[in-house]
Amino acid sequence: MMNTLPSINWTALMIGPETDSGVGAPAPALAREFSLSGGLPAEATLYITAWGLYCCFINGRRVGEDILTPGWTPYDLRLAYQTYDVSALLQEGTNHIEIWLADGWLRSQMMWKDAALTNTWGDRLGALAEIRSADDEVLLKTDASWLSGVTPIRRSGIYFGEHYDAGQKPGAFAGSVNVLPLDYSVLFAQETTPVRELEPFEAVASWEDADGRLTVDFGQNLAGYVSFTVQGDAGDEVLVEHAEILGPDGTIDNRNFRTAEAILRYQCRGGEPETYRPWFTFMGYRYVRVTLSGRARLQAIQSIPISSVREQTGHFECGHPLVNQLVSNTLWSQRSNFIEAPTDCPQRDERLGWTGDAQVFAGTACYLHNSHAFLRSWMRDVIAEQTDEGAIPHVVPNPVRRDGSRMPNMVGSTGWGDVIHVMPWTLWLHYADRAALEEAYPAMQRWIDFVWSISEGPIVRPPREWSERGFSFGDWLQPSGSTEKPNATIGDDAAATIYLYIALTNTTRIAEVLDRQADASALKSRADDVRQAFAREFITASGRIGYNDQTSYALAILHDLVPPELRAAARHYFVESIRRTGKTIGTGFIGTPALLPALIKAGEPELAAELFLQESVPGWLYQVRKGATTIWERWDAIREDDSIFEPDMNSYNHYAYGAVCQWLFESVAGICPDADQPGFRVINMQPVILPELGPVKASHRCHLGQISASWNVAGDRVTYEVDIPASAEGCFSLAESATDIRLNGQPTSLSEVLSLPSGAHQIEFRLPRLNRAMQAHQTAKQS
Repeated sequence: MMNTLPSINWTALMIGPETDSGVGAPAPALAREFSLSGGLPAEATLYITAWGLYCCFINGRRVGEDILTPGWTPYDLRLAYQTYDVSALLQEGTNHIEIWLADGWLRSQMMWKDAALTNTWGDRLGALAEIRSADDEVLLKTDASWLSGVTPIRRSGIYFGEHYDAGQKPGAFAGSVNVLPLDYSVLFAQETTPVRELEPFEAVASWEDADGRLTVDFGQNLAGYVSFTVQGDAGDEVLVEHAEILGPDGTIDNRNFRTAEAILRYQCRGGEPETYRPWFTFMGYRYVRVTLSGRARLQAIQSIPISSVREQTGHFECGHPLVNQLVSNTLWSQRSNFIEAPTDCPQRDERLGWTGDAQVFAGTACYLHNSHAFLRSWMRDVIAEQTDEGAIPHVVPNPVRRDGSRMPNMVGSTGWGDVIHVMPWTLWLHYADRAALEEAYPAMQRWIDFVWSISEGPIVRPPREWSERGFSFGDWLQPSGSTEKPNATIGDDAAATIYLYIALTNTTRIAEVLDRQADASALKSRADDVRQAFAREFITASGRIGYNDQTSYALAILHDLVPPELRAAARHYFVESIRRTGKTIGTGFIGTPALLPALIKAGEPELAAELFLQESVPGWLYQVRKGATTIWERWDAIREDDSIFEPDMNSYNHYAYGAVCQWLFESVAGICPDADQPGFRVINMQPVILPELGPVKASHRCHLGQISASWNVAGDRVTYEVDIPASAEGCFSLAESATDIRLNGQPTSLSEVLSLPSGAHQIEFRLPRLNRAMQAHQTAKQS
């Protein structure tokens, strides 16, 4: 069992195997025999880490259940170590320990095409380990006396996959080791939940092609690997290829993997049935193709998902089956991409911790799974990776920090670097983590100063080229419609200025929580300057905003950038911007999470429901209708005619657009944390009743217990039921007029809020809007 302990005073040395032949070579191993006499220690703890990935064995038995240890961090700045109770693995007399090593994130390929790198964080594999008794006696440590050999793993890599030769026994450990220099100050006890296996998936369908190759459909796109059992002669081979989709002829189509080979190649030792799953890699896939050579015969195969987040804390169900599938798709995209870092995708030659994706998804992540330790640890990586002038990298860990020659200036995009204030604020709301605010606060201030400096003023004007200082992704992948008559899209200057305002307002609130009143006053003044400048630059006298596109309106309305006298006009133009696109989504990565909340704030719940339930492209439910089991990167990743969008940048497991699930929990179900009483000590319940979704049932397990909320509609009457955990209270309110309000069967009034103590409650009320909506629906049907 793994424990998380304070830092220790290491006596061990980092050692590298002499048998390490470099990136892409057979995976080396370290070994040593050691004696225990005079009785076994009552407790023995292994402290261990590595450059690269490691797996440890004591007396032939694997230590722990964790995968891909020691994890993925900016290794030269932060290197995690794990601790394991190994008491049960030790024996009286002679003991044998082996540590297998692999390239992993440290030195196997990172990035893509001309930007591809190897040896990103180092070119030497090594291990640091020691075993201590309960009274702190060192029983074993890595030092120059260890030996080295090779393993049956002939090659492994994050993108490559793994080649395993079962006929190759581990080496005789005849090689020596090298003591490697190590800065012990970068070591820290593992903070996040380790990567582990989840429940496996069995095949839902399988078929052979004309060449005898077996294609298997596991029914769920995920990140992980297959486990299979094969029987054959020595040297017979099993080749497993992976894909997220099938081509029109029913064969796997993995062109979107680009240069990521993502294969498993297993060579049999021969004789009895052999079971294998990879040691040091993973893939993103739903389908596999298995090719057998010689007399090899496949006896069983399973798909094994892996993830750093395994504790599901949120559930949402409604009366619309496609929406329920959308929630499931988001859940699986989070699991697939929360493997050590919150990555964009798990399949192609990328799999990077894009900060923009993470910041828009943070709220949803915390509803669906217990993401506290995972996100808190990754935030420390973000802080460590911040540049001297305050820029936040586009991706963390940042593979081009040490060698930026192929992709210079991969830092500093607004909306992406804003993770530095969005993520700590989310941890505050969901987990009442004040320490996260304290820790990130200086980095927030430096980020704001950097963004301001891009154009030395309240209006931010980013350059267009990637390589230039202050480049912004804007609203990445914002759909523009047909080339003949394209839809409006937001300009980088408007998007960047809005996010500067968001950064200032968020950091103002954080300064107030931290009781830094002078800072808060200065930040608020600066935010006011940006708000006024934005109005002058981007809001016309008639109330049109920015570039007259959906993202401009959604972000400006949601974040109160519109002057009071122009709000009604801005709401009108916002609605018109949606009608112009045929009531389909016109937002990208930063605009989409704001779209429905902004419509609710603008008093347009029916339009929000219509837009959300749109089954054409672009729309959340389009991809569900097309059979998706995870969230797509592009709205039109598969077109209506089943043709594939350009595979060069097309992921079928990309959680960003799944951020809409935050809206389902907070607006539709009415489960929302309170900034003044975070961690759900106070639960703000302001449900938006959308009959098209009813009945709705949601729950979220916070550290105080289970929160439940449900509603159903009969005519214009709504029954809303909640269950509030002990030590929490609820504040129920409605954003629209209601009549005939009853609390637990008794008539009551709703002046502003109903205060609800812990326990179960039933609130009934009538909404006149529902009668109007039903009449409009009937009229539409008749016409």
